[in-house]
Amino acid sequence: MTIRLSHAERLGAFIAGTRFDELPATIVEKTKRHILDTFGVGLAGATSEEARLSRAMLEAGGEAGSAVIWGRSERVTPRGAAFANGVAAHSFELDDTGGCDHSGAVVLPAAIAALAQPGQGVSGADLIKAVVLGYDLGRRVMEAFSGYEPHNAAGWHSTGTCGTFAAAAAAASILGLDARQCTNAIGLAASFSGGLWAFIHDGSQAKRIHAGRAAEGGLLAALLAKQGVTGPVRVFDDVWGGFFRAFAHDPTDVDALLRDVGSAWKIESAAIKPYASCRGTHAAVDAIGKVMDRPGARLEAITEVRVRMSPFLHGMCGGRDVALMPAAQMSLPYAVAARLVFGGAGLSAYAETRRADPALHETMAKIVLSTDDRMTPNEEPYVTVVLADGSRLDERVAVALGAPANPLGDPALLAKFNELAGMVLGPSKVQALADTVIALDRCADASGIPAMLAAGSAAQFPRARAAPA
Repeated sequence: MTIRLSHAERLGAFIAGTRFDELPATIVEKTKRHILDTFGVGLAGATSEEARLSRAMLEAGGEAGSAVIWGRSERVTPRGAAFANGVAAHSFELDDTGGCDHSGAVVLPAAIAALAQPGQGVSGADLIKAVVLGYDLGRRVMEAFSGYEPHNAAGWHSTGTCGTFAAAAAAASILGLDARQCTNAIGLAASFSGGLWAFIHDGSQAKRIHAGRAAEGGLLAALLAKQGVTGPVRVFDDVWGGFFRAFAHDPTDVDALLRDVGSAWKIESAAIKPYASCRGTHAAVDAIGKVMDRPGARLEAITEVRVRMSPFLHGMCGGRDVALMPAAQMSLPYAVAARLVFGGAGLSAYAETRRADPALHETMAKIVLSTDDRMTPNEEPYVTVVLADGSRLDERVAVALGAPANPLGDPALLAKFNELAGMVLGPSKVQALADTVIALDRCADASGIPAMLAAGSAAQFPRARAAPA
């Protein structure tokens, strides 16, 4: 008699059985870019208010342990570190997107925290593999909801709901769990899944907490599975209490969980963000940049900026209340105005003084949004700039900068990392960390990486050991 394995069991076997040498070289190189980017945004995020409050919560609860809080000198439990570092990595909206959605902010905090477990002999190649598997499972769960738009339009924040699985897969791989244990980790992760888009209405800090909670929940699922705690193997089946029946709104595509598994690596769909705002704003920022490069296009000559967009994008990024940073980072009108007034939509454009700038608000008032029911949810917006002489400058960017089809170049990626990591680490530590990640696939022992993410001088902390030439 043939025994049919469940989706979770087959995914558990995939996580446990995947070898590093099965990963294409292009995937390895792309993964190192996302690791470097996540380390940078997580280190910078350690300075955020959300990260400070998260650390205060851990301190008040008596958290103590051996795991590193990035950019800080404190040590907490691995679960505490996964939570705090996940919050920090998502705090400034500069973390990568296109995975679960924000995969880096859940996968790397969980994977690095798992390294703090005793007896974890993990190479750089092992770490890369764990990250690839995390991105893979998180994205597959989201695609089983039939993609980002229907799941998020229903009110779920996919970074929290799908990211828990991503973190569980990465942590399970680092911990060396077998197929059964990986299956249990997946099943347990489903019970730790959650996160609602209610934050969009008042700019609350909950969005950042979702990433930390997903990282912590995924790590907890893997740690419980390692101890022998079982999870439901039919969690992805169409049964009462199953994940998709509880979370999904029709239609679903559960077969996406296993479609082309092991050959189509989902990290390929992930994008690295050049701007400190929701990914939905980026194509409009790029379009405005192209308009302003044209002869005669000057800020003082602009009378109106018209943006035609999908109803989905308008609902997510159409807000204009920018008093709080989280709300400003979700606002397309703010991002476009910041590009016009400040010349860019990087992290500095969202500082409190910039959000209160009269020129910024005067420019935002010129931005007119409209929705087009014919546009698909993920279709990029159309931008028209109207000048004082009545002329119109039309522009649309179909593939935003940072997307896989329009990636940031290596110099731009390194510049972003150096700037962000340099907010909390000295130049020598920033350089050492970058050098280690760039050569991560040749690193024989990755156990020194967590210490490299901690505050202090480079001389205080061991570097990851390279593999013999």
